[in-house]
Amino acid sequence: MTVCTPIGWCRNMLQKFNENNRDLLININGQMIHRDDAGISPFDSLVQGGDGVWEGLRLYEGRIFKLSEHLDRLRSSALALAFESIPSHEEITAEIARTLEANSMRDGVHIRLTLSRGLKITSGMDPRLNQAGPTLIVLAEHKPPVYDKAGVRLITSSVRRFPPDCLDPKIHSNNLVQSILAKIESNAAGADDALMLDCHGFVAETNATHVFLVAGETVLTSRAVACPEGITRETVLELCRDNGIACSETDLSLTDVYRADEMFCSGTMGELAAVIEVDGRAIGSGTGAMTQRLSELFMARTAVEGTRVVD
Repeated sequence: MTVCTPIGWCRNMLQKFNENNRDLLININGQMIHRDDAGISPFDSLVQGGDGVWEGLRLYEGRIFKLSEHLDRLRSSALALAFESIPSHEEITAEIARTLEANSMRDGVHIRLTLSRGLKITSGMDPRLNQAGPTLIVLAEHKPPVYDKAGVRLITSSVRRFPPDCLDPKIHSNNLVQSILAKIESNAAGADDALMLDCHGFVAETNATHVFLVAGETVLTSRAVACPEGITRETVLELCRDNGIACSETDLSLTDVYRADEMFCSGTMGELAAVIEVDGRAIGSGTGAMTQRLSELFMARTAVEGTRVVD
């Protein structure tokens, strides 16, 4: 589907179907099920209320980058939602490895890891209806980074990110209604994604990624108040600290965005990608030197680091 915006540019906004994913085997509680076969009960908490937590992982040459950190976040989210039973890191890693081996995967793979509260004895919201233990889903797809390295265009969404006293973003929940509503707005505007603000008007993140600004020689990003504690986000901050690049976590307004020298987004699914336009306004002169440098430093780390899960 090609979308044309009022500001005069057209882009293909939908990823093409990857034929390598035609016969994927999905791991649901240890059972390998073809992608076209039903595997989730209508009594599962995911179906009943989006009651689950998830992580996105990326496989590089048989290694998953920052696997322990992702599993730590999955566990902490499940604890915050009072899951009575949570599989160990070792159990989850073993199921990831089984899934990759069953699909003959080694590189260029994105993994969607989901843990729900599990099956209910009858439909309803009450967690006491869950008496069968959690449901673990490992979905691995052949999927390169999804963002165009030539640059991403954003619009500012009218949908605000919740503060911690409404729904704490530290809980990496499957309930993504806010993000979906923001994505609908970006689709309607012909943009790649939507920039989301918090309830005070400060930048939180996009509907799918964290964001960074570059002002002079300093890298800036939002405080982890109305945005989740991102794994790739933290990696970027580590790269800055390790390489003598000034960085700061602070409140950022749209004015900071519009006048930034550079802007980029970060996430497991898309790695690092330059943002070249927000609300029809060009950001700097496109992909800048700092964005390029950090992208190269990030790629250098993913090339050698990570937990080996398949040979």
